[in-house]
Amino acid sequence: MAFTKKVVVEEKPKDPGPDILKLVDVLHEERKISKETIFKGIAAAIQSAIEKKLMVEEGVFVSIDEATGHIVARHGEHDMDPVELGRIAAQSAKQMIIQKIREAESDTVFNEFAGKKGELIVGTVTRVDAGTAIVQITTKHEALLPRSEQIPGETHHVGERVKAVILEVRKQGHRVKVVLSRCHPDFVKALFEEEIPEIDERIIDIRAVAREAGYRSKVAVTSIDLKVDAVGACVGVRGSRIKNVIEELNGERIDIVRWNDALQVLIPNALQPAQISDVFTYARLGRAIVLVTDDQLSLAIGRRGQNVRLASKLVGWDIEIMTHDELAEALERAERWFGQLPHASAELTNALIEEGFLSYNDITNLDAAGLAEFTGLPEPEADEVVMYAEEYAEVMEQSVEDERRQAEAAAAEARREADAQAAAEAAAEAQAAAEQAQATGAEPQPATDAALPDAFAELGTAPDSAPPSEPDAGGAVSAAEETTEPGGAPTDAPPAE
Repeated sequence: MAFTKKVVVEEKPKDPGPDILKLVDVLHEERKISKETIFKGIAAAIQSAIEKKLMVEEGVFVSIDEATGHIVARHGEHDMDPVELGRIAAQSAKQMIIQKIREAESDTVFNEFAGKKGELIVGTVTRVDAGTAIVQITTKHEALLPRSEQIPGETHHVGERVKAVILEVRKQGHRVKVVLSRCHPDFVKALFEEEIPEIDERIIDIRAVAREAGYRSKVAVTSIDLKVDAVGACVGVRGSRIKNVIEELNGERIDIVRWNDALQVLIPNALQPAQISDVFTYARLGRAIVLVTDDQLSLAIGRRGQNVRLASKLVGWDIEIMTHDELAEALERAERWFGQLPHASAELTNALIEEGFLSYNDITNLDAAGLAEFTGLPEPEADEVVMYAEEYAEVMEQSVEDERRQAEAAAAEARREADAQAAAEAAAEAQAAAEQAQATGAEPQPATDAALPDAFAELGTAPDSAPPSEPDAGGAVSAAEETTEPGGAPTDAPPAE
């Protein structure tokens, strides 16, 4: 009986090069990761697997031919075949490759959206979780629109299309978190750019935006082409352009301000519709004193200080609104307190006031070198002045507050006395008229609205007062809407130069 010998031919290990090239192409197309990054990730994964199998921490070198996908692995002088790494090493390499790909994908997404901060984006709300809207912004990526970044009073629903700007992009592990905002000033800017072609064409430039979301915004614009009116172009024919922006902002008021590089012009523009008497600027403190007449004070300050607050943000300076009497009081008070400083002199007081310093708190913004620079004091003496101001700043502020309260109390008492006197005179006149009518036999005539004492008008109780007017389509502010809270007088600010 003849026996045949069975010959087993070992199959040559398959070269993984083509599979690697295919993997790289797929990842590059689907995940938008650069091929160089993928090759480096695979090489690093294989190197880590070899080091783990050989229980070494260095001496392993791995490279991949990007044309053929062929892998060269070397430990010291010994060339290795990655196919021989074994099952455990291969699994480790697989896990490392997945990790590297996720890291590369995360970097790609982060770089894509980080470069779009401040840009307008349109997405669809997919769900709402505890007030935070989850917005689908691309086919593969979602973003968060937190409650804090939504316009006050608005609510969002699943399936709703929303506009917002990219506020923040940050990494959380291998994930990228994109945060949207509808409250940021950049949202108003982006809406202007979308609605007004001249801005996109760089004919009109938005120089600054100040905003209190849901209530009011100020947008400063300028035109590069002298033939184009920046404000008029933003408003549009019969307010058509600005109307679309206001609707997207749920009725938020918008003031369009004409930009000017000169603060003496820009600040009055920013405080419109109030009429400004004068502007004094103090660069060392970054402060501007704005003088107004008594009848323009509440209009310049705005409801709850909103007008002056937004104007300050818009121009980048601290703006303080004062009447002429208030400025005179502030100057007198500054002279009195500065006379108590160490090394006090008329020259020191004048130097401080000319630079806009009106209180000890103002002085504490300087160091000794800064104070010595414009006062002429030696630096050790200037240091004593600053230290004294820091020690007694609260005392001065409390004294100022006490003086203000006393003045307000005295004024209130004077008004009450005047009202009482006016009421007494009116009652006496009415009694006299009644007695005269009784003597002549005529019927007494009731007092008309026109005969009411002026005191009632001062108290704001005159009947049939007109309601506040609405802003026009261009976001213009009406004088009737500008009011301040009781006791809303501006704080101390520096004197006129």
